[in-house]
Amino acid sequence: MTETISLSKQDIRKLTVAQLKDWLTQHGEQGFRAKQIVEWLWKKSATSFDEMSNLSLKTRELLSEHFEIRAISNAKSQKSNDGTVKSAFKLHDGHLIEGVLIPADDRMTACVSSQVGCSLTCKFCATGYMDRKRNLDAAEMYDQVVAIDRQAKENFSVPLTNIVYMGMGEPLLNYANVLESIEKITSPEGLGMSPKRITVSTAGIAKMIKKLGDDEVKFNLALSLHAANDLKRNQIMPINESNSLENLAEALQYFYRKTKNRITFEYIVFNNFNDTLQDAKELWEFTKKVPAKVNIIEYNPIAEADFKNTGVDKLEQFARFLDSKGVIVNVRRSRGKDIDAACGQLANREKNE
Repeated sequence: MTETISLSKQDIRKLTVAQLKDWLTQHGEQGFRAKQIVEWLWKKSATSFDEMSNLSLKTRELLSEHFEIRAISNAKSQKSNDGTVKSAFKLHDGHLIEGVLIPADDRMTACVSSQVGCSLTCKFCATGYMDRKRNLDAAEMYDQVVAIDRQAKENFSVPLTNIVYMGMGEPLLNYANVLESIEKITSPEGLGMSPKRITVSTAGIAKMIKKLGDDEVKFNLALSLHAANDLKRNQIMPINESNSLENLAEALQYFYRKTKNRITFEYIVFNNFNDTLQDAKELWEFTKKVPAKVNIIEYNPIAEADFKNTGVDKLEQFARFLDSKGVIVNVRRSRGKDIDAACGQLANREKNE
């Protein structure tokens, strides 16, 4: 059931420092308080005005009367046998999204969502079988990072080291909010994380990849490729029909010229679909178009589709071929499969049931 929210109160995290300063002075408060409030919101991740201990009780009550902090809450968390933690986060309007903590020996990664559902209908992805309800705002993405960082410290006694925008949704269809969230996460006035430790993954929207180049972003870009010829890619990723591989290659070249950031190609190997040596050759040819590395990803079956992961021998043969051609290749083993937290499995299954 969808919760009702106050229509009279504004979400304070949607205000800039200047807007907040103006509001405070109009209400008889000192303007410098705006900087203190913003620090509580984005550096200390406060979720209530009561936490803002260097503000007077009168000021806190004034803020509470006119504003609210629409923080996400943790509806449920599950821990996998391999340590992966999947969480269903509840938004202020009752919608659910999912975020994942992925622990490894050398890193602690948060996988965050950018939309409620998704509109791209990729055939192998559980989220693609959901409707897109709405975009997340910057604060809702920021909140996922804060919550998953807390889980990393509670479960493993170490903070997050990396963030991937690879959860539910297509980040480049929520462009402004995604970039604002990254600004809050990387800013010294926010969480202060290096943009080099953040990766935004896209199914491939050429004009928005070029816009990333125009904006000269500092974070990393990953393309969910999964097939290096248009015929096969059209079958599994309908977005390719309007964003062909030729158009994507041109956009990626433009992005690289503007940012000098090496691209990551994500490639799921499906049994008897895109796992032959010919497929590997096509992928190698595509990697020559722009400086890139390849992450080969095991497929995680979902109830909605009949795809299966390729065999170990074929996967290794595929990777060896790319390696022999000088391509930087990493084989990513699935994490969190037993709790539907692996790549492509996020779909709020509990809510659907």
